Amino acid sequence: MRLPVLAATMAAALSTACGANGQNAVPAAGAPLETRPANGADQQPAFPGQTRAPGVRTQTAMAHSVVASGLEHPWGLALLPDGRWLVTERPGRLRIITAGGEVGEPVAGLPAVDARGQGGLLDVAVGPSFGADRLIYWSYAEPREGGNATSVARGRLSDDGTRVQNVQVIFRALPVYDGDKHFGSSLAFDGAGHLFITLGERSDAPMRPQAQDLGSHMGKLIRINADGSVPRDNPFAGRAGALPEIWSSGHRNVQGVAVAPDGAVWTMEHGTRGGDELNRPEAGKNYGWPIIAYGVEYRGAPINEGITARDGLEQPVYYWDPVIAPGGMTFYEGAMFPGWRGNLLVAGLKEKHIARLVLENGRVTGEERLMTDLGERVRDVAVAPDGAVWAVTDEQNGKLVRLAAR
Repeated sequence: MRLPVLAATMAAALSTACGANGQNAVPAAGAPLETRPANGADQQPAFPGQTRAPGVRTQTAMAHSVVASGLEHPWGLALLPDGRWLVTERPGRLRIITAGGEVGEPVAGLPAVDARGQGGLLDVAVGPSFGADRLIYWSYAEPREGGNATSVARGRLSDDGTRVQNVQVIFRALPVYDGDKHFGSSLAFDGAGHLFITLGERSDAPMRPQAQDLGSHMGKLIRINADGSVPRDNPFAGRAGALPEIWSSGHRNVQGVAVAPDGAVWTMEHGTRGGDELNRPEAGKNYGWPIIAYGVEYRGAPINEGITARDGLEQPVYYWDPVIAPGGMTFYEGAMFPGWRGNLLVAGLKEKHIARLVLENGRVTGEERLMTDLGERVRDVAVAPDGAVWAVTDEQNGKLVRLAAR
């Protein structure tokens, strides 16, 4: 049985290692935050500011509290209108956790997941008309004949929150593949009610080229209506040989997506050794994988031809080399840290922090590392109505954490 973390434990969990705000020391004014050698040592950014943004520092003192623990590899979180959190656990459980740390029993009624490797129950989102229909949406690695693939389902959360009802699978990625990597998959609704779904290209060498194949969902950003139908203005709707759900192509393994206040869609994409990407995918455009990429293969060799640019292929807005292994992301529009408004908050798995990216005119002009003192892989991040930042950590003893002004 999973027990809530008591208030006294929460207070004891407040930590300010790494300085007064729990952050790394900021470099000299204008100096890049990242100082480690790049893996793609001979590669150059396509434009100034595309990588190694200047370090910035929040002046407001802050600290984190562990609200709940004992979660098994939590992956996604979403805020319900009543202030409780939906949290997924990769083995296939969905739980409701109160702001006070009370962890509910698993929500019943979800379909089976394939929890091998990177697969399992992935993201969760509250539907845009939840107040009327109580619909929630989730992505998962679905076991299928011959293997598995990413699927998205929706269902009505019962009035008492104990089960999902009338479950419908509204999207199934194709083709099926017997693998355990690069499923994606984050979810985000835009203001018009379209659902964006991020997908990986399944990692293995034989599958990589499918990121360039419009007849495959692999390595794509998907855009559908909330009921699973295809919007008529999708860029490939009606084109022979192309799957109509595709919004953009040429992606490696996108695990974060967020819609900006101006309606633009932004994504976070895993690189290999170097080359984690922040993109702003536009309809019908190709973001290059695996033809162009920053960084190198895990074994150290060049990625394909080792090139980082080619005509007709889009550049990332920003990239990290070395990588942070980004997870979920969100735009900050809260009141607790007014200086952050319009910034991106990005969960960092490998480097165990939340990256705050300052955006100006579509470019990254500053970067800060938050919650470095927690020392755990941050998988997803969200903002509560009071402006506090909430996150889940991808650990065997995963945690729900609140970061707030002190």
